Amino acid sequence: MNILEVMEILPQRYPILLIDRVLELEEGKRIVALKNVTIGEPYFQGHFPTLPMMPGVYMLEAMAQAGGILVYKTIKFDMSKDMLVYAGVDGVRFKRPVFPGDQMIIEVEAVSLKKGLSKLSGAITVKNETAATAQIYVALRSIDSFRNH
Repeated sequence: MNILEVMEILPQRYPILLIDRVLELEEGKRIVALKNVTIGEPYFQGHFPTLPMMPGVYMLEAMAQAGGILVYKTIKFDMSKDMLVYAGVDGVRFKRPVFPGDQMIIEVEAVSLKKGLSKLSGAITVKNETAATAQIYVALRSIDSFRNH
């Protein structure tokens, strides 16, 4: 999937859209996505000016976005009525920093895919080294439930 196809599924846009391309997709099983990390990313201005590195929460978000594509392609919910949101994260580990110029390979596997709550296992590698791993939970929620708050 190219960036235009990614944007048809994910509601995020710059500067929070963290998937540039989907390299592999096995519905119901796994997804492999790519993110090219550039010095133009806005978070590098403050994290950290003398040694720019990607914040860990952005790595988690990249895994969640890849997982969101996997869940959508498997469950095929109505995006005009429902959206996926974080429900939790477990076992997060950051093992290697990600710097401008790096290319992140984001692999997410389905542990359990359900309309209510899905569990995903994610990993990010850079230059064949593990940068981050996590178990991510996403929930399908009605958009109207957020508008009533």
